[in-house]
Parts: sequence; structure tokens; C-alpha cells
Amino acid sequence: MSQTVVVAGVGMVPFTKPGTSEPYYDMGSEAARRALADASVDYKLVQQAYVGYVYGDSTCGQRALYPVGMTGIPVINVNNNCSTGSTALFLARQAVQSGAADCVIALGFEQMKPGALGSYFHDRPSPFQPFDTVCDELVGQPDVPLAIRYFGGAGMAHMEKYGTKAETFAKIRAKASRHAMNNPVALFRKEVTMEEVMASPMLIGPMTRLMACPPTCGAAAAIVCSEKFARQHGLDSRAKIVAQAMTTDTPETFEARNMMQLVGFDMARAAGDQVYAASGVDPKDVSVVELHDCFATNELLTYEALRLASDGGGEKMVNDGDNTYGGRVVTNPSGGLLSKGHPLGATGLAQCTELVQQLRGTAEARQVKGARTALQHNLGLGGACVVTMYQA
Repeated sequence: MSQTVVVAGVGMVPFTKPGTSEPYYDMGSEAARRALADASVDYKLVQQAYVGYVYGDSTCGQRALYPVGMTGIPVINVNNNCSTGSTALFLARQAVQSGAADCVIALGFEQMKPGALGSYFHDRPSPFQPFDTVCDELVGQPDVPLAIRYFGGAGMAHMEKYGTKAETFAKIRAKASRHAMNNPVALFRKEVTMEEVMASPMLIGPMTRLMACPPTCGAAAAIVCSEKFARQHGLDSRAKIVAQAMTTDTPETFEARNMMQLVGFDMARAAGDQVYAASGVDPKDVSVVELHDCFATNELLTYEALRLASDGGGEKMVNDGDNTYGGRVVTNPSGGLLSKGHPLGATGLAQCTELVQQLRGTAEARQVKGARTALQHNLGLGGACVVTMYQA
């Protein structure tokens, strides 16, 4: 049995800087309560829970949900790097679509530390060792933090292949800041110009500090249910998941010896193609996108991976303004990871929250006029990529 899947409620807490947030369980509980209230669903009706976080001990999901309700339901804790939130959503959607459950909550949160991402376990081999081997060969500079090397190297690879200018990445960051000005739950709401982005401290290659997303604390949640359940309980069913795919790396990730492949271009291309085929939606018919702009370089790569621009056409898309209001597809109206922030476990569900609000027409100053089809992309190195298509 295959059921139509509805996102009946969404909720998130304002994202904050590390050291200023509530404990992870308080953020998570509050996001869950907001999603339940948005859906007008009692927690007693929720049959399963999928909870995502990267930095935390086992069963943090239970710690966050027990204050909301202790109903004895299965609580599955999820860790899939930066795609953790969307992995929780993927599992929730599967449970509902398969008929295993009628109403499920997907929750994600992160309580982060300041500074660049790093490993917490130094007494065992890192899962990034195969990636690091290729990155060391292609980029070098092993003293630079991992994510900066990877995505800075991917930006350099795109520049070398297509002649892309560093200023193009700066324009993407400036666009993110303009969008975030209208998002009350974004971490950074101050507008920055392309010139200010270029003048910020250099990290590696074309990448400056303002082209990198900040470490962030926060939480977000979604109530996922069947269309039948929504109808029976009088829930809002305007936002439906019509297709979703998760992909992982293939041998080409390492064999291509190309930094764009190493940071997930092929995973995104494969997941996007699967979603387009399953939904019957053409890329040109998507009106709003929330994609994984952990670095400005990755946003441009993802335009091309998701076929929103031709291969090598990302720069033209930026220069023509086709990635913002008045253009062809509004990208990251929330401000994206670059301005809204990136609490790893929450990011995918924050993207979901934004797109559901867009499809309902309740995004206020961020509203994309006539949004009926929305695309979400959430990437985790190591690796996993989740792409989701929503329709009103």
C-alpha cells in the first residue's frame, strides 16, 4: 500500500550562536511542540518519531521528546552528518507512505561549539580518510579545516573548468543576506554586499569567511502524515511530498579525482534526477528551492547538479538574477545556511519548514508569488544527499 504523504505541521526555534542557546533538549522539545501546534495534532496521535542530531550521546531524541510526551512510541535516533534532518524526514516519509504509520514526527536539533567542524573521536580512524586522501592530493593545505578545504577546493575546480569568477560566489552570499533580512528566525539578518564579502578574511582559494556558513544552534520539526489521516482529523494538507530520494557515494566520487565530485555533485545529480522522474516535474517548473549552501561555492555547484542551470551555467544564473525574486527560481528564500545558520541535525527540517510555509502562502515578506512546486536539497559529506519535491 502506498499512501499520499502530507507535511501537516512544521515548527522551528530561532537559530542562535553557540554558547547562547538553550540546551539541545529544550530546543528540540520546543520545536516539536510548535510543529504539533501548527498541525493541530495531539502528541498522543503520533505513532513514531525520527530524531536527528550529529553531536550528542545516544538517545538524545528521547531526552528531547519525553517532555512533550511519554507515550511509549518508537523513537529512532539518526546521524547522517549535515543531511541528518532530511534523513529523519526521509524515514518519516517512508513510514507513512508504506502504511507502517499514519502520523509521524521528524525532529532535528544541534547544540554546537564555536569554530570549524571537526572530529570528536581521535582514538579511531575517521570515516573521512578516503575523502581526505583525494583532497590532500588535489588541494593540499591539510592544516586548513576539513570542510573549508573540501568546498573551497570544489569552488577552485569549478573556476578552473568553467572560468567562474570569485565575485560570483560573493554575489550568492550577498543574495542570501538580502533574503534573510525578512526571516525572523535567521541567525544573521544584516545585509552584506558583494564587496564586503570579497573583503572579508580569506580562507582558501576563492573562499572568504563570509562565504562560509556559521556554526549554529537550533531545532526544527515536521509532522508527517497520510492524506487520509489529515482528512480524518481536519489537518492542513496543502504541502505534500510527491517524491523523495536519498543517494550515497559511488566509486566515481574517488576515481574521478575531482573536487566537485568529492563534495557530492554526483550524489545530488542522481537524487535530483530520481525525484524529477518520480514526480514528473521538470526542473524549469520548480518555483522555489531550499538547497544546501553550506558554502557559497556549493550553492553554485548545486544549481548545476539539480539541473536548475546547465553544467557551467551557474554563473550566468547568478548574474542574470535567476536565483532570486523576479528571476526564474527563488533559491533559499530563508537566507539559507549562509545567513539562517546551519545547526546540522536541524537544517533539513528547517528547509522543510520554509518550503511548507511557501506552499501554504504564509511566508509573509519572503513569500514567492504563486509557489506551487518546491524542491529541497540537503547534503552530508561522507556521504548522503536527500532531495525532496513538494507540491501544494
